[in-house]
Amino acid sequence: MLNPFDAEAQFEGIGKLYPVLRILDEEGEIVDDTLYPDISDDELVELMKRMVWGRIYDTRVTNLNRQGVLGNYAPSGGQEASQLASQFALEPEDYLLPTYRDIPPLVMHGLPLHKAFLWYKGHVEGNLFPEGLNAMPPQVIIGAQIVQAAGLGLSFKLRKENRVVLTYIGDGGSSQGDFYEGLNMAGSFDAKAIFIVQNNGFGISTPREVQTRAGTLVQKAAAAGVFGIQVDGMDPLAVYSAVKFARKYATEGCGPVLIETLTYRYGPHTMSDDPARYRDDEELTAWEKKDQLIRMRKFLQKKGLWDDGIESQTEEQVRIEIKEALEKVRQTPGQTVDGFIDNMYSVKPELYKRQQESHAGRRHS
Repeated sequence: MLNPFDAEAQFEGIGKLYPVLRILDEEGEIVDDTLYPDISDDELVELMKRMVWGRIYDTRVTNLNRQGVLGNYAPSGGQEASQLASQFALEPEDYLLPTYRDIPPLVMHGLPLHKAFLWYKGHVEGNLFPEGLNAMPPQVIIGAQIVQAAGLGLSFKLRKENRVVLTYIGDGGSSQGDFYEGLNMAGSFDAKAIFIVQNNGFGISTPREVQTRAGTLVQKAAAAGVFGIQVDGMDPLAVYSAVKFARKYATEGCGPVLIETLTYRYGPHTMSDDPARYRDDEELTAWEKKDQLIRMRKFLQKKGLWDDGIESQTEEQVRIEIKEALEKVRQTPGQTVDGFIDNMYSVKPELYKRQQESHAGRRHS
């Protein structure tokens, strides 16, 4: 079998099938110990806690959206390993460029939870990041983050900085022009970048096999001269191992890496979507049996590192964090028209100046 970490073998023939990197099977058994990452027991437990956090977060935010507390939400349940195990493999100095679905890894990278909630509400405070947080606000334009990541990764190379930029995109987004342009630029200039394509099978309601004839999405890396890895996106250890390798590969000046994670989004594309129109219950059930939390729970239990008490305590802590974050959101002053204008212009047009002065005069009369 082709070693997924063997760059020379990958480039022997364009279009060669990429093996799926997998370490844990559905029963939490190690199926390939040669790829097992250098990770401590404490780190294993922390990774599991983060994935439990991600699942509770997704359930709670979904309910908050239905209650009208938060704005439109793009569910991430089912993609915890793809998102949180990948971020867990980064260093604090690494840059994270999330999409609108990748709020969980952004929070784990350092964004305060209440600011994430403010972002959902469209509040400007949700885009004002704490100093030292190496990340950009969630990108809503499909594919734009790929171009940004190529530029950042190039800047890290030119400045000889020992860090990378990691960004995500969905399987549908991999057909965008920005995806190809950004990947090509990154490959041409050996940018210190990691691109993760989260292949959850659907671009909104369009099946992956309809929106591209490529046998895999990872093989698109070959055309740009980029190293590619296809990984079981429901296997947290495999995702972590792949990103750890990619980070070392990129920081050592070997070039960017594209990782395709084979995962599944349990919920709708957004809360305005109805997945029952294009997916059936049998498909969902089949993927739920592959769930990352089940695999990791069984694996850690066999090692004596996890039990129901730890999981319950973790779940309760997440609920407390969410409650406290919502209280901070309630205490945040609402936005004003004057504020919108002030934020839009560094030098305000005379028309807006007169309107603001007139409005202020009426307000104080």
